[in-house]
Amino acid sequence: MDGKAPDDGAMDDGATMRVAVVGAGAVGLTAARDLAASGAAVTVHDRGEPGSGASGRAAGVLYDAYAEDVDARLGARAMERFRALSGTRGFEFNECPYVMLARAGDAELAEAIGASAERMRSHGRPVETVAPADLGDRFPALRSDDVAAAAVATNAGWTDPGSYVEAMLGLAREAGAEIRANEPVAVDPGGPGVVACTPSASPTDEYDAVLVAAGAHTKEVLADAGIPVPLKSYRVQALTSRAAYDGPMCYDASAGVYFRPHPTGLLGGDGTVPEEADPDDWDRGADDWFRADLGDALGRRASHEPVVERAWAGLCTATPDGDPLLGEIREGVYVAAGWQGHGFMRAPATGEAIADWILGESAGIDPFDPARFTGEEEFEIREGMAVETGGDRP
Repeated sequence: MDGKAPDDGAMDDGATMRVAVVGAGAVGLTAARDLAASGAAVTVHDRGEPGSGASGRAAGVLYDAYAEDVDARLGARAMERFRALSGTRGFEFNECPYVMLARAGDAELAEAIGASAERMRSHGRPVETVAPADLGDRFPALRSDDVAAAAVATNAGWTDPGSYVEAMLGLAREAGAEIRANEPVAVDPGGPGVVACTPSASPTDEYDAVLVAAGAHTKEVLADAGIPVPLKSYRVQALTSRAAYDGPMCYDASAGVYFRPHPTGLLGGDGTVPEEADPDDWDRGADDWFRADLGDALGRRASHEPVVERAWAGLCTATPDGDPLLGEIREGVYVAAGWQGHGFMRAPATGEAIADWILGESAGIDPFDPARFTGEEEFEIREGMAVETGGDRP
């Protein structure tokens, strides 16, 4: 994960490595592009259009403010690659600080924010604690008289997730990857290979490696191949507002909401529903309670009364420990899923890392090895952005 691509994607016998990527979201397309650029023959399969899953409904909040070493390293690499891509094929990275805060009266959350910021700094992340009295002076758009603790991550920004998908799609094709949209497939772990699920699609294709990065459908795709994984999909919600907002990105941990600047004014969200959702049958609209709760939180924190332009729900995927499944799960079969709401913001780094792993390079993602689970674990869904008050994660 040092940014250097292997010399080629050749097998030991000199033949070109053939890789199938199932899922044309941000992670899958990044991996496809990096694999193809390294010399592999890559085919990307998606049941819909590229970016039509979680990537197309992501919030576009980007930062490297993580308290654990592997998370911080991936976050830093992702930010590096986002900036390097900015200005290419319509993709733009917008610099913007990210504020995390807790209200007075939330002593446990306030302590957790301070402790997380200290751990982030220990991993070289540019995160500073800010006295509540100084927060309003630094960010006049935020109300600060009720703040107990705040931290500011300066290596942060925002973007339009769809523009990243489009840019990476073009770069993947330019590198030689073949994109097969609207083509559901099944995985054959005995090949490994993929089996077309529609009469008009290609027959079974065999590959040297298959990467399943199908978002909420990852569990289903692997289960059909006899490979159980502990993944649960759950709904999160967001909206855009036409009312003006001129301030930083902000996560109000006490309210459980985030917001950022947006070309139309403001984008805000969370609205986590901690119940397992059916990836083939779920409500794509935002709930009334979410609109009301977010409106109250925005009014309190930023004196912002939303003028709703669009409101929607998306699907995130959870794992038992909150960390993704990233690596080889059966011989020749790889998985990249379970981002707990942080998938898009780390896509440039995780796509690169799994591509390196497939090509036999050191990827530095051993803590995310899917072999740490049997696939039969029972667990409860937890909010991905929440500040942990008793665990190891920020």
